[in-house]
Amino acid sequence: TQEYLIRNGLEVGVEPDGNRAIRRIIAEQPDLVVLDVMLPGADGLTICREVRPHYHQPILMLTARTEDMDQVLGLEMGADDYVAKPVQPRVLLARIRALLRRTDKVTEDEVAQRIEFDDLVIDNGGRSVTLNGDLVDFTSAEYDLLWLLASNAGRILSREDIFERLRGIEYDGQDRSIDVRISRIRPKIGDDPENPKRIKTVRSKGYLFVKETNGM
Repeated sequence: TQEYLIRNGLEVGVEPDGNRAIRRIIAEQPDLVVLDVMLPGADGLTICREVRPHYHQPILMLTARTEDMDQVLGLEMGADDYVAKPVQPRVLLARIRALLRRTDKVTEDEVAQRIEFDDLVIDNGGRSVTLNGDLVDFTSAEYDLLWLLASNAGRILSREDIFERLRGIEYDGQDRSIDVRISRIRPKIGDDPENPKRIKTVRSKGYLFVKETNGM
């Protein structure tokens, strides 16, 4: 797999020890990290949790095909995407390229945009979110999803729309990654998870970012 990625134009570094991987990721700040859940030393989930406060580029998690919990935990720890093992090198390359394109595709117009909803401010120039004047910490994947929903406020976005625009793949009808991220985003923007008023789930349709919540 490493040789295949190199042949296709990627510069690849490999670290088999989980504890050393944490130090290297923080020190070297690569454009993207691929983590295997099963690693000696610190496992992939631990690495993701430890590096995420210091590393803001995409993290792609390799998980066992049947372990849904690994996938959910990886997303909760801050992973941007996951691929189930065993994975063909060409599939892994495609997912890596999709994540890198997502990071690079912000246009100058998008960078200049700043959206305000009551006490919530989303600044796409600095990829920052403030609530009541306080900076809120978001992973890269959480921010991308919030920006997508907020920049389409008042419009229902289906899971198919979200998957295509954020991950470049079709929604398979079973993937829970978007739901996990929504559940993490809501409390960060002051939304009640039990009775959300800002990001609403529209049954059988998708998610709606509400422009005005006063009086709701």
